[in-house]
Amino acid sequence: MSLLRTKSIEQSIADTDEPEYQLKKSLGALDLTVFGVGVVIGAGIFTLTGRAAHSVAGPSIVVSFIIAAICCALAAMCYAEFASTVPVSGSAYTFSYAALGEIFAWIIGWDLILEMFLGASVVAQGWSAYLGAFLGKLGITLPAAISYGGTVDLPAILLVLVLGVLVTVGIKESLRVNLALVGVKLFIVLFVIVAGIGFINPANYTPFVPPAVPTAAASGFSWTQPLLQFLTGAAPSSFGVGGILAGAALVFFAYIGFDVVATTAEETKNPQRDLPIGIIASLAICTVLYCAVALVVTGMVPYDKLDPSAALANAFAYHGQAWMATLISAGAVAGLTTVVLTLMIGATRLIFAMCRDALLPMGLAKVHPTYRTPWLITVIVTVVVALVAGLTPVGVLEEMVNIGTLSAFVLVSIGVVVLRRRRPDLKRAFTVPFSPVVPILSALICGYLMLNLSVETWLRFLVWLVIGFLIYFSYSRWHARLETGVGIRPDMLEAMKVGHAPHLPDDLH
Repeated sequence: MSLLRTKSIEQSIADTDEPEYQLKKSLGALDLTVFGVGVVIGAGIFTLTGRAAHSVAGPSIVVSFIIAAICCALAAMCYAEFASTVPVSGSAYTFSYAALGEIFAWIIGWDLILEMFLGASVVAQGWSAYLGAFLGKLGITLPAAISYGGTVDLPAILLVLVLGVLVTVGIKESLRVNLALVGVKLFIVLFVIVAGIGFINPANYTPFVPPAVPTAAASGFSWTQPLLQFLTGAAPSSFGVGGILAGAALVFFAYIGFDVVATTAEETKNPQRDLPIGIIASLAICTVLYCAVALVVTGMVPYDKLDPSAALANAFAYHGQAWMATLISAGAVAGLTTVVLTLMIGATRLIFAMCRDALLPMGLAKVHPTYRTPWLITVIVTVVVALVAGLTPVGVLEEMVNIGTLSAFVLVSIGVVVLRRRRPDLKRAFTVPFSPVVPILSALICGYLMLNLSVETWLRFLVWLVIGFLIYFSYSRWHARLETGVGIRPDMLEAMKVGHAPHLPDDLH
């Protein structure tokens, strides 16, 4: 009963053929690319650009985006190899189960639940804030008690409920809505780039790299200081070369989302070909757009006068273009909608995979007889996300999204190296170049970024892990299909006999 027992690739693929747990295969490369762009271009491009340029890096935030994109591309290649080799639902969870063992799969699945639930909730609140700003520009004011920052964030709750219905009806239908909203969002982003060029003042790019300025820090210990700073005693600073690197650590999170594409592997028509295309194409598109927007915005407004919360809209308001600011606010509403939708879809697919493996109760994993979607899991995800978004001041928990995601990146990067050694015979439609150098570099960079998160974030993360371990050792370890053999067909058992997975007790053969 090893903690490192693995679920073979053959088992994972065979599971998707069981009618009771089968999802529709309806997605192509274009769907996956739109899916990735839909979740990546959201809160980051509408808010993070201005905040990072204003407070951390100045105009050189463009360089930060490029550095972050390179780091993210390393992780993307690792995801692409795993996703094309293991074309089943669950993303990093499934990959870790095949390469690293059950305990690591549980840890990463548990972390990704945290990322997707809190991520969807945080973005839903951001959507509510932009909706309030947009309506305010139209002369409509929502009651303070039931809007963003009020006692109950009703718009955020209603958004999550509507999207929950879409996810239940079916993923292809959800992606049709996503396609329309991504189209609106891309139009707004391109509008910012094209319309903003006319307002660029080249003087705003000087100095391109502002001189370093020490950051005021509280004396002694602070819960909000980065863990790396706490461990080394180094004093943080803004701007300068250090500001570019700090900006890269900040805007890296604007790229989070490409990994969610891997959670739809089981519903992809040709995963070996389409998944790598979808992941890498969406990342490339987003990088070009981020850099272009960063150049335009920092050229329109001096970096020290950028609005950290709504840089794109207010850059045009700075030049007296109120109607453009209104249009961009509307685009932000559409953009954040797609992020919440994609994260909710990813959460349902991840929990679906964990339930099918019986690490969570298997009864939750059955799909709707008509819609072929995991409706019961979708209901749970919708209710939890709606309650957190509507009733909780999520702002202090935003870094939790980041640490959960980065831990997934680290394990996937390590998993590529491990699976290459354990299963060199597997067919891989996409392989990471210069392995194991690239995967190891990816793991080290992601680990470094984790160290730049605050001490309190690490503490909360450890508490979340402790809760996860309690569930695993009291329930999951004893109910896992690799332990009980429940539902495993003869072809799966054959894979175990030839050494592709741990042997089951003789009475289950």
